[in-house]
Amino acid sequence: MKKLLIWIYVTLFLYGVDDIVTKYPAYTYVFSEFDIQSSYIYDDEFENFIVKNEKALKSFYKKSILRGDIIIPTLKRGLLENSLSDLLIYVSMVESGFVFDIKSHKKAVGLWQFIPSTAKIYNLKVDKDYDDRCDIDISTNAAIKHFKHLYQRFGKWYLAILAYNCGEGKLANAINKAKSDDLRTLIDEQNKYLPKESRDYIKKILLLALIGESKENWFEVSYPDIVKVEVAPKTNLQDIAKLLGMSVSRLLRLNAKYKSGILPDDKYSYEIIIPEDKMIVFYKNYQMPPKIVKKSLLISYHIKLGDTLESIAKKFHTNVEDIMVANHLENDYLVVGQLLIIPTNKL
Repeated sequence: MKKLLIWIYVTLFLYGVDDIVTKYPAYTYVFSEFDIQSSYIYDDEFENFIVKNEKALKSFYKKSILRGDIIIPTLKRGLLENSLSDLLIYVSMVESGFVFDIKSHKKAVGLWQFIPSTAKIYNLKVDKDYDDRCDIDISTNAAIKHFKHLYQRFGKWYLAILAYNCGEGKLANAINKAKSDDLRTLIDEQNKYLPKESRDYIKKILLLALIGESKENWFEVSYPDIVKVEVAPKTNLQDIAKLLGMSVSRLLRLNAKYKSGILPDDKYSYEIIIPEDKMIVFYKNYQMPPKIVKKSLLISYHIKLGDTLESIAKKFHTNVEDIMVANHLENDYLVVGQLLIIPTNKL
């Protein structure tokens, strides 16, 4: 331990904080986005962290970007369109390394690593066929709502990020115990107000953001984009990959929410994600089968005050799409007294 400390101090002396500032000129921008004072770049514990972890995190950064290249524009767009900093993308990087269906020992899943209880709060569907935690848009929208909730409660972005990792209760207790919400105080290595995982978590995000946002060109990568297209139920994604002339593994990765790689059969169509440069090939070669109501029973029903398509579908054990197709509805506007034909398999 003593030798390790000596090595760190010698390395810091040779490395120098001025070298850190020169290497990561974006530090003022990064820190301001997370509500951190720019002087934190001179913090001894953060300097130590950089010296010990810079090489490994540069490698992790490169691998993550190469894995997530096709979804990065979508993630950033989602954050910015909701008035959040696109630097929050580094939370997803630390959480998942941009592996779409990654699972943790705490049963967290997906790009933003939602545990089952949090997924339930944000109405993420998880069953034998689906896992919305692996859906790029749905999980990112849930993460945005969660970030906004945490920021509203704690008032600073570095606190919201810490709470994302350790939980609201644990962070609140740490703030009470420290009698401060100052970053240096909360993640102080001597007092240990927060678990080591959380103390390192915020530092990892900051260092990865410094690496990504500073103009050092560790490597260059082009960012493609993705689009959503409609396909029929029971579609095998392997067949779509063959139709598009792309690797099966890549298409399955983009659509990891469909657990088996074969789409379910409880709707008339499903959205899947494909690379934008495959869109013309898709529309040239894929034809959606006609929508046909398959329910065996047809029930007449007059609209009552307060009815919605969702409530009617739930009442008769069917779905909104079937009702709209059976009644040639173009939207969900209903009129009291209106007659609907309800297709169902149950009375």
